[in-house]
Amino acid sequence: MLKILGRLSSVNVQKVVWAAGETGQAFERIDIGGPFGGNREPAYLAKNPNGQVPVLEYGDVHIWESNAIVRYIAARYGRDTIWEEDPAKRSEGDRWMDWALGELQRVMVPAFWGLMREPATADPTAIANSITRTEHCLDMLEAHLAKGRSYVDGDRFGMAEIVLGPSVHRWLNMPVTRAPRPRLQRWYETIAAREAAQVALPLPIA
Repeated sequence: MLKILGRLSSVNVQKVVWAAGETGQAFERIDIGGPFGGNREPAYLAKNPNGQVPVLEYGDVHIWESNAIVRYIAARYGRDTIWEEDPAKRSEGDRWMDWALGELQRVMVPAFWGLMREPATADPTAIANSITRTEHCLDMLEAHLAKGRSYVDGDRFGMAEIVLGPSVHRWLNMPVTRAPRPRLQRWYETIAAREAAQVALPLPIA
């Protein structure tokens, strides 16, 4: 059985939980990080020297970095579901997966932490800048979905949905003023209705 180390309030843990669910894998998730602690203990750091969550354990295999874990699960268990065999087709979702981690999640962090996690010490300017930059990112995703696509990489649900979905879920449930994006909203509602997403995307967000 897969073991997922990390608290479910983390978008990066949510990706891994979702990927496991989509591929029909039984898993045990253990709360680590944030209020639960444990991610700075020597035993955990031996598995992930960054001290971040999540870590995936399977026997002697220990994998860290959420996108790497999603790709591992997809390649090993999801060849009939979320894994795309053709490298050219797979690159479409791959680029949006890395964009989600390097751009969307990064610019969203100040607004999320300032509004949801630490409002008492929040910097209003940082929050405003974060909202502006996040909205710009989501304009890009809206434009991409406008190209006759049901999903990020075309007509098939895949890894990109699992990686982008938790961040979009977080943004659409935060107390911010958002521009209307009908294609993004339709895409989100479609993927959030999936059984595995119901387990991975908690409400309220925290």
